[in-house]
Amino acid sequence: MSAVFAKPLPKGSLLMLVLFLGVLGSALAVSYSAHWNRQLLNGLYAELSTRDRAQAEWGRLILEQSTWTAHSRIETLASEQLNMRIPEAAEVRMVAP
Repeated sequence: MSAVFAKPLPKGSLLMLVLFLGVLGSALAVSYSAHWNRQLLNGLYAELSTRDRAQAEWGRLILEQSTWTAHSRIETLASEQLNMRIPEAAEVRMVAP
């Protein structure tokens, strides 16, 4: 009779296979985690850059608003372009309600 018998695996082979698969899976997970971390960090830097540009624009707009609403500017425009002036005391009339 010529029956082919499989050799039994050495002791610990199954444990070594499980450990190898565990190490391989862990290595892939670390690689994926590092890649995902880099993507998130790049996204964060892009958002921080957008925030910084928006804050700079906001500062310029606040400065422009304060320039346009300065009392001396309004008084100058009123006197030069609209020929307005501060009335004399005799020209002021009080109206009773």
